[in-house]
Amino acid sequence: MKTKLNGLILAGGKSTRMGTDKGEIAYHGKPHREYLYELLEKFCDDVYLSIRSEQHQNLPDNLKTITDKDQYRGPLNGMISAHQEFPKVAWLVVATDLPLIDKNSIRQLINKRNPEKIATAYATHQSGLPEPMFAIWESKAFPKAIEYLESGTNTCPRKFLINSDIQLIFPSSDDILINANNKQEYELALKKLQKVES
Repeated sequence: MKTKLNGLILAGGKSTRMGTDKGEIAYHGKPHREYLYELLEKFCDDVYLSIRSEQHQNLPDNLKTITDKDQYRGPLNGMISAHQEFPKVAWLVVATDLPLIDKNSIRQLINKRNPEKIATAYATHQSGLPEPMFAIWESKAFPKAIEYLESGTNTCPRKFLINSDIQLIFPSSDDILINANNKQEYELALKKLQKVES
């Protein structure tokens, strides 16, 4: 039985390597967090932006938000904050530094979702490692993720998924999973997007 599926755009990072808020970069003619929000609205029951408290003032009023509770370090913090607000739903999680995500890749992720596992995650053909920032996290994943964080060994969501019972899926092209965390990666993403659009 599949539970309700909400969308969560992780937009609360400080973007220190990029030097500007990654959620505000307009890869598709509008801030990327808004582009992703509108994409996920087509597939999810509800959609939320995961943000830091000081980001509220820069957002359009129509975007629903969940403010990071700052209980943990790293990107799991935003996901766990969302889980605590809505503990019974699954979350389709997308990070704002993934500029090549499109409707087809979201549709494939949902179609291949395995609710028996704790998560369904994309992996590149090259690495075979889960991408936690473009994945469906089932509600049962989060108590385990909290245990993992509280054990103090690591805060890396990828390591958590590697050591968990998950469903791995592969994109039609590894480019879907390119993430842009600095100016060089941003330029590469723009080149890839131009090829897709031409």
